[in-house]
Amino acid sequence: MGLYLRALGEILEQSGFAGLTRGNLIMLVVACVLLYLAISKGFEPLLLVPIATGCLLVNLPLSGIMDEGGFLRYLFYGAEHEIYPVIIFMGIGALTDFSPLLANPLTFLLGAAAQLGVFVALFGALMLGFSVPEAASIAIIGGADGPTSIYLTMKLAPQILGAVAVAAYSYMSLVPLIQPPIIKMLTTKKDRAIRMDALRPVSKRERILFPIICTISAGLILPASVPLIGLLMFGNLLRECGVTERLNQAAQNEILNTVTILLGLSVGATMGAESFLTPATLKIIALGLVAFIFSTAGGVMFGQLMKVLSGGKINPMIGAAGVSAVPMAARVVQKMSAQENPSNFLLMHAMGPNVAGVIGTAVAAGAMLTLLTN
Repeated sequence: MGLYLRALGEILEQSGFAGLTRGNLIMLVVACVLLYLAISKGFEPLLLVPIATGCLLVNLPLSGIMDEGGFLRYLFYGAEHEIYPVIIFMGIGALTDFSPLLANPLTFLLGAAAQLGVFVALFGALMLGFSVPEAASIAIIGGADGPTSIYLTMKLAPQILGAVAVAAYSYMSLVPLIQPPIIKMLTTKKDRAIRMDALRPVSKRERILFPIICTISAGLILPASVPLIGLLMFGNLLRECGVTERLNQAAQNEILNTVTILLGLSVGATMGAESFLTPATLKIIALGLVAFIFSTAGGVMFGQLMKVLSGGKINPMIGAAGVSAVPMAARVVQKMSAQENPSNFLLMHAMGPNVAGVIGTAVAAGAMLTLLTN
């Protein structure tokens, strides 16, 4: 009997129960909540499920899964060296149709205006005591672009990656809840019912030349943006050139899906209790919300200016789609316009600033890297 009890004691000493802390328990609950939101509520499930699973795995004590030589530690190499976010940008490019933006280039300005929240959150983070690199990483949440947030944070402040990633993807998934009240606050029923003229057709030559010209221009003006802009445009070139359909399909499907899993697990692996359960995490989540609100407001307010300058031909709501949550923000605009005028169809008009926001956020990240790493 004594031998049996001693053996049982040794097993318990080597089990995860022996190393389980209150922090681990809290983070296991957090992981389960994220899984619930992703599976039951549909909040960005393609990324939140892997992130939550990574969080679950790293908070099981004594597994060694994130130690040197552990499985997640090897996976983390791709996030640590910014490989995964850049490859995801290639997949996004392959999925994106830039025709609405090319048909109405003025919507580039709406994508730029919707970066307002980035700068508001930057100053807010500095006032709350974050370092300049940490503040820049937090601020980019306002662009509503998860891969860019992860890319910049790994470059500037990897110690806050978990909080930034969770905030970025959570607010992206909450676009249909966050944006409508802000849009209604800054527009009238008459504004929301404005019909816009049909977009002009965009030629294949324009669609092919755009990613090439955009890559060269961004690379010469802001070299730090080349990894993100360059791979985004490479993916789009695969889509538009017409001679690489197999590569285009791979970029859109197998490659993008595989890297999304690896990135999610890697991000979740940074959510250990000792690094995630801090007052700074709550501040980051709050600042992310502030950034997102001001980005939406900036786009709508600039949309109001364009409405006035165009003589009432531009619906100011499309400015809200200037955040780079593609295509959710554009769908929100379409739904709200249809509520005021059932015959109105703004989706393609909203897609212009929506895809411009992807470029705008990548450029903002490139600018921050240029200023803070040189």
